[in-house]
Amino acid sequence: MIDPSVLEDTKKFLEHLGLNEEPIGVYYSDVKPENAFGPKAGPPISRELEEQGQIDMQGVFQNFSCVIGNIWLARRKHGVAYISAEDYGCPGGVFYCSMIKPNLRFIEHYVTTGFEGTPIEGERYLPSPEAMRTFLDKVNPRKAPAKYCLFKPFSLFTEDEKPEFVIFFARPEVLTGLFIQTTFTTGDVDSVATPFGAGCTNIVGWPLYYQEKGEEKAVLGGFDPSARKYMKTDELTFTVPWTLYEKMLKALPESMFNLDGAWPTVRKKINHSAKTWGEND
Repeated sequence: MIDPSVLEDTKKFLEHLGLNEEPIGVYYSDVKPENAFGPKAGPPISRELEEQGQIDMQGVFQNFSCVIGNIWLARRKHGVAYISAEDYGCPGGVFYCSMIKPNLRFIEHYVTTGFEGTPIEGERYLPSPEAMRTFLDKVNPRKAPAKYCLFKPFSLFTEDEKPEFVIFFARPEVLTGLFIQTTFTTGDVDSVATPFGAGCTNIVGWPLYYQEKGEEKAVLGGFDPSARKYMKTDELTFTVPWTLYEKMLKALPESMFNLDGAWPTVRKKINHSAKTWGEND
């Protein structure tokens, strides 16, 4: 469960940051909450079916549903978002969220140069299917420990639930605070990574990668052009493993937030930004 003291310290952290939206926790469960936001069930997909030519790709994309898009609904409506191997919505997202392994070869072409002789030109986010394959082989999320990957605000976690990762959605000034609190806590100038990936790769896939390596790293993301429509203008993601997040909260009393240094000036800019975007409480 989330310790009540963590929830209280999170409120203090958000006040320091000037962020009026609580973070989203990522966890895995065999139970899908009622009224959760997520994809409809799609045609069966797997590498084996793909190699046999048995996947209905038209059916797969007929009910396309983006992980970041469903999280956006959960953020707006204070609810829960989900994805599973059956209810996947996106053939890339279902891999990055560790629901299926290995990835479909289709993604290697779709994200890069497309399929020669077809209308699918590719997204051109990487220069070749080979480059994409190298990326996929590296991030390679572990097998999911439960049926569903779930995303929900901290305040919705019950006594028997605890997030594996913590996601902040924030603009640059707030990200400044998150970044520096991470380096202050870890003492590691390399404690924040910004690797290439889809929106969901940087909030699940890469955090899992670093966790499996035994590295406590935060991951800055939100640079996926396809996911930008599900995020606020100027907004990025900042994801930290739960173990690191607890340490960041414990380090708050000694951090820059309690000094008359540079942060008060940044905090004024945060207030100005909130006013500009009409997001004042």
